[in-house]
Amino acid sequence: MLRLSSPMTVFYKRVFPVFWFGFLSLVLVGGVFGTLLAHQRDLWPMLVAPIFMMGIGVVLFRALLFDLVDEVWLEGSQLVVKQRGESSRIDLANVINVDSSTMTNPPRITLMLRAKSSRLGKTVAFIPSGSRGLLTAFKPNPIAIDLIHRIDALRQRPA
Repeated sequence: MLRLSSPMTVFYKRVFPVFWFGFLSLVLVGGVFGTLLAHQRDLWPMLVAPIFMMGIGVVLFRALLFDLVDEVWLEGSQLVVKQRGESSRIDLANVINVDSSTMTNPPRITLMLRAKSSRLGKTVAFIPSGSRGLLTAFKPNPIAIDLIHRIDALRQRPA
């Protein structure tokens, strides 16, 4: 089996949001206590920025991170997708579209599926493994290209 998803997915999905909201909570609490200890009356300037950043975090994490699956493996002409300890198999023939977004951090590959696949729904999104760097953002993702070629080869075969 060949791993297609990045091992850093757990960090992006679970660890980074805890750091983000933990740091902003510390800033919020420190700002409130600092304002109270300085005997200032206006608390709102110390509340606006951290609460605004928490709101931005919720929106971005929902859009970019929380829909990612934990692991994606390639086994022959099937994908093995692991999400929350459960494993599902998807035939490459059931993939309609492979979308690769390179200008986001982390980069994503989204697979649109022909039929609803159990609890995964109509799309499967994951962070591809591989090298990251400044110039790789402008190149197509090799994992997405490989998946496109494999799916095309399956479609070319006579039924």
